[in-house]
Amino acid sequence: MALPCHGELRCLLTYKHLAVDRTITMKKVTEREVRIIGVPLDLGASRRGTDVGPSALRIAGLGAQLRRLGYSVAREEDIPAPAMETRTAEDVKARFKPQILEVCTQLAAEVKRHLEEGAFPLVLGGDHSIAMGTFAGTASYCRDRKQSAGLIWFDAHGDMNVPGVSPSGNIHGMPLAHLLGKGDDDLKNIEGFSPKVKPENVALIGIRDIDAGERKIIRESGIHAFTMREIDEHGMAAVARRALEIVNDGTAGFHISFDVDGCDPTVIPGSGTLVPGGVSYREAHLLMEYCADDGGLLSMEVVELNPFLDEGNVSAERALQLILSAMGKSIL
Repeated sequence: MALPCHGELRCLLTYKHLAVDRTITMKKVTEREVRIIGVPLDLGASRRGTDVGPSALRIAGLGAQLRRLGYSVAREEDIPAPAMETRTAEDVKARFKPQILEVCTQLAAEVKRHLEEGAFPLVLGGDHSIAMGTFAGTASYCRDRKQSAGLIWFDAHGDMNVPGVSPSGNIHGMPLAHLLGKGDDDLKNIEGFSPKVKPENVALIGIRDIDAGERKIIRESGIHAFTMREIDEHGMAAVARRALEIVNDGTAGFHISFDVDGCDPTVIPGSGTLVPGGVSYREAHLLMEYCADDGGLLSMEVVELNPFLDEGNVSAERALQLILSAMGKSIL
């Protein structure tokens, strides 16, 4: 399905919770042990600093806050990632591809293992290229059980570039395309299969900065894209309800890939890919609260947090609160 016109979107934004027969039966998120995985990778971007994102969230007290919500939180772990200064970007069309592929392959195996053990994988990035690993693990877990997973992609950007089309060659602008089976053969075949998600089960929310070549790819992909105009016109509640219909339609549940630059820079200034005119703090909370209420959340990641560009770790503290909303924290 191409990007809906506004008239079509108005017709779609009547929420009816889908009664899906999910063959994968997992405990509710609140009953599952949380496994926090740090992925200190910044090779996918031009600007250094997202490798410290996991530490910023930990310093903000993520583990302790989850325990206060009643979760059991396992000992945290990291996926090792090389520093940019120790490697050479040999392919200008897909910079640092071998290193990113190695990290994502290991991450996918870890996410899948945690799901098989009945835990909830919460992944802390790192730049958005890590999503190729996180969601590959979730998708592979579902695939082994003859099911599929939906995908909520919260971002200011489309992340639908491919090598040769991307103006920069930065892989953090390509992960969604590869999860949909486009682009580089190695990157799209992590866990040995492609595509990882059906386009009709993808909801891209908050976009407002799209490359010229990427725009065509998005329009032809069949995913559901909700730009800032849709959010402005119809409100986040309506967009969130429709997005949940999309990601739950015939799936075992869904994954959230949360790029902090989806929020307005006044909300989260600590990112290297800021775009004005984004989602407000309350709108972001509402989306996360709807996801928590749905009960189908399988896994989650938070990416592109750059503490070196932040103001007193306020971005990490706000991102932490948004994670807690997705995990079920409520006002009352």
